[in-house]
Amino acid sequence: MINSIIGAGIFGLPAKVHALLGAYGLGGILVCAAIMGLAILCFAEVASRYAQTGGPYVYAAAAFGPLAGFLTGWALLVARVAGFCAITALLLHYLAYLAPAFDQGIGRIATATMVVAALTAINVVGIRQATNFGNLVTAAKLAPLLLFVGVGLFHVDWSQMGHAAVPGNGQFAQGVLLLSFTLVGWESVVVAAGEVRDPQRELPRALLAGLACVALLMACIQLVCIGTLPGLAASERPIVDAGATFLGHAGALLLTAGAAVSMLGVLHVTMITITRVAYAMAADGQLPRVLATIHPRFRTPHVAVASCGLLVLALTLSGQFTYLVTVSATARLLVYAVTCAALPVLRRKGTVPPARFVLPGGPAIPAAALALIAWLLASSSFAATRDVVALTVIGALLYAAGQWQRRQSLR
Repeated sequence: MINSIIGAGIFGLPAKVHALLGAYGLGGILVCAAIMGLAILCFAEVASRYAQTGGPYVYAAAAFGPLAGFLTGWALLVARVAGFCAITALLLHYLAYLAPAFDQGIGRIATATMVVAALTAINVVGIRQATNFGNLVTAAKLAPLLLFVGVGLFHVDWSQMGHAAVPGNGQFAQGVLLLSFTLVGWESVVVAAGEVRDPQRELPRALLAGLACVALLMACIQLVCIGTLPGLAASERPIVDAGATFLGHAGALLLTAGAAVSMLGVLHVTMITITRVAYAMAADGQLPRVLATIHPRFRTPHVAVASCGLLVLALTLSGQFTYLVTVSATARLLVYAVTCAALPVLRRKGTVPPARFVLPGGPAIPAAALALIAWLLASSSFAATRDVVALTVIGALLYAAGQWQRRQSLR
């Protein structure tokens, strides 16, 4: 659970959140964790009905039909693509600590191209090599963060906590929306709920305990950043800039290396997910079948991998970190909302498997989760909302094309 949530946003968002909320960002973390906790509980019940893979894609199709299932899977794909691009942009910001050219002009284009090309090549060569690479870098995810918090808490200037104006409702919601990018990823855990032993007891406890641990770590990181870096709101790499104030240049280099390795690991896992989802949807006839083409030697979906590589490179070079985070969070929250809405629908259906974990309180928890998700979505920027809607329309057109292709193949 902890490994699924902690990604790369935690390395970049302390500054963006502080610019919006100041010290009230600590409260924003608690509110965001509460919203995610409600969504997690809804997912826990819905997921306990199913043992097959697919997660929200399966739940939406069962509750609302195949088109809703496709669009939910498509929205999750959009969220992961935008998240991949946001993390790549953040990686370039962190590498700029080593040399500014990594994030400027032709150097930025070359670095982004090399990162995406390397990950694309790894995924074309084979899933075993890709998995080994992922296992290697995952171990480095927590080390720089624990070092940062463990030393930084002793250097916090507590007087910095009082230098913030109370944010308005819209501004606070925008901050929580950004923070939600750092508390997602747990859906990869709940999709296997049907295979969990004693899910009524183990799943909610593990999910909520894991969420609490990550929220506490985030709050500590935000606290250290606020208390050690006076110019936090303007920082492009807040953990490194804050760490440099109490760990020195050598510590900042260590944090940069750890952050870069962690981000590469997240990018790698995200690339696997994006390309395999695209392949699976194409194999089901819900995307153009060319994306399901298998390489004759490596036995990997090389067309899907190459197409996704080109897409994420173009978006990385054209988008900014905050915008990409907002798009990813908006799309992901839509997916969460669909699953929360599916919960009462599935309860009334007699044709779906029984739930092994049932939430107390009837419709109260899903209703609260939907209301809070709607509150967050209302704060999304016009550009992000517009683009998510446009991408949803594109997804619907691709679904129609896939269905037409399927009908043609049956003639």
